[in-house]
Amino acid sequence: MSKLPIIGITLGDVNGVSVEIIIKTLLDNRITDYCTPVVYGSPRIITYWKKLMGHHEFNLYIAKSLDQIHQKKSNVLVCWDDEVEIKPGESTETAGKYAFRSLELATKDLKEGKIHALVTAPLNKHNVNNQLLPFKGHTEYLAQQAGTHDYIMMLVHSDIKVGLATAHIPLKDVAQVLKTELILRKLRIMKKSLQDDFSISKPKIAVLGLNPHAGDNGLLGDEDKDIILPAVKTAQEEGMVVYGPYSSDGFFGARQHHKFDAVLAMYHDQGLIPFKYIAFEDGINYTAGLPFVRTSPDHGTAYGIAGKNQASEVSFRNAIYAAIDIVRRKNDNFKLQENSLPFTPLRKERFRIDF
Repeated sequence: MSKLPIIGITLGDVNGVSVEIIIKTLLDNRITDYCTPVVYGSPRIITYWKKLMGHHEFNLYIAKSLDQIHQKKSNVLVCWDDEVEIKPGESTETAGKYAFRSLELATKDLKEGKIHALVTAPLNKHNVNNQLLPFKGHTEYLAQQAGTHDYIMMLVHSDIKVGLATAHIPLKDVAQVLKTELILRKLRIMKKSLQDDFSISKPKIAVLGLNPHAGDNGLLGDEDKDIILPAVKTAQEEGMVVYGPYSSDGFFGARQHHKFDAVLAMYHDQGLIPFKYIAFEDGINYTAGLPFVRTSPDHGTAYGIAGKNQASEVSFRNAIYAAIDIVRRKNDNFKLQENSLPFTPLRKERFRIDF
């Protein structure tokens, strides 16, 4: 058993900023004081990007299998020997093919317990998805691989944590998909994650409404009083500290999120817009409810700045440290002992978020 958690890292889209933020994060060797990073990909791709960025001194330990990785260094696990065409800033089928191959191999090792957490670099759903491989995103793929529907997409920052009742579905379908039992199930998963993964013993959760003014007592829609409110009341009967539904604009306008440990939004943009406004550079994405740990940065491939050495690695770095924290809380083999390293390394340098 490794003395430090092994954190698998997917390569993401080789034409976006993914490899850039991986390199920038792993440039600081102090990360290996807290985990053993393993990038699932190709040394050739790492070499291309490090030269493009001018980081000629950067090197990863090359391993051809997990049992060959160096426990005290950052590693690249050779997943293919192909020559991959890289076109920074472009969406290509080739980039999608290798992004998925990296994810597929890392997920296999994650499911088998060979790595202790997975941090996924951004990919482009559109160049991964095809008729042979329907692909809606990392979250849905990992839930399918775990064989569960009991998960929730959570965006995490020290100032705000947001869960989504519905995620990657068209806005026109949200009202039809929302059910009292769905919201209640998401609240249960969220509560358990806040307790187990973030050490919040009695989490206080705010639930947002669906319609303007949370339906205004049915004047602007019935979903808030007929679907969302019953879920809140049942959650309260189960002993959860849950309130709502709140009108989203007034809730965030009055900064009421500071009074809660987490917020459950009804649909993607309702939760993501305020979260990214508050915590765009520092926040992370966490898939709660899975039987394994997965985090990611809270941004995409950023083709517009790919290859320009302008991408910030802060969110990706925070995603790695969040994964380490959660593994330490969930896995007895890595729980903090007396005189062991703290959960919040290098806090003075804003090296990570504080949960």
